[in-house]
Amino acid sequence: MTKQFHGHELSHEALEQLFLEARSYNGWLDKRVSEDQIRHIYDLLKMGPTSANQQSARFVWCRSDEAKEKLAAHAMDANKDKIRTAPVCVIIGYDIDFHEELPWLFPHTDAKSWFEGDVEGRITQAKRNSALQGAYLKLAARALGLDCGPMSGVDLEKVTEDFFADQPQYRADWICSIGYGDKDSIFDRSPRPEFEKFNRID
Repeated sequence: MTKQFHGHELSHEALEQLFLEARSYNGWLDKRVSEDQIRHIYDLLKMGPTSANQQSARFVWCRSDEAKEKLAAHAMDANKDKIRTAPVCVIIGYDIDFHEELPWLFPHTDAKSWFEGDVEGRITQAKRNSALQGAYLKLAARALGLDCGPMSGVDLEKVTEDFFADQPQYRADWICSIGYGDKDSIFDRSPRPEFEKFNRID
C-alpha cells in the first residue's frame, strides 16, 4: 500500500539536513558521486511543481575531468577549483521553447497555445520555473546526504555556447557543484533576518 504523507511533519533531524545545518560548500572531499545518485536526484526534483508542469529546466551534469575543466574555463578565478574538485558540477539551464513539450507534459488542455508567439513571456516563465527546479535539485541532493555549492560567477553566454551548442533554444542560468562537502571550506554562517524584517501578514 502506498504511504500517504499529508500532514506529517518532518523530524528535526531532517529539517537540519535540508535547511538548518545545510551550507553552501566551497571545497570537497575526495569521494565520488555515482550516476545512480545523479539519476536519483533528478527523479526527486522532477516531482516538484512547475507552472503547467512546464519542466523548463535543462541540466548538464559535468562529472568527467574534461567536462569540469571546460566549465571551469568560463568561471571567475575564485570558482574554478570549486568546479574542478567537485565530484560533479551541474549546469542549470532553461529551454525558451519549453512550450513545445506541453502537449504531453500538460495534456489537460492546449497549454502550448498560451505561449506561442510570445518569446519574452516564455523566457520569463522558463527562468522562473527552472529556478524552482534548481532549488528542488539542491533539496533533493541534501535529502540524499549530499552537499551543494551553488554559483553564478561564470560567463553564462560562453557556458551556453560550449554546452548547448546543438540546442540553441537552451540557455545556461547558474551552476551547482554537488558532492561531499569539506567542512573546512565553509565560512561562519551569514546573518538570516527575523520574520518581521521582510515579512508581513495582512
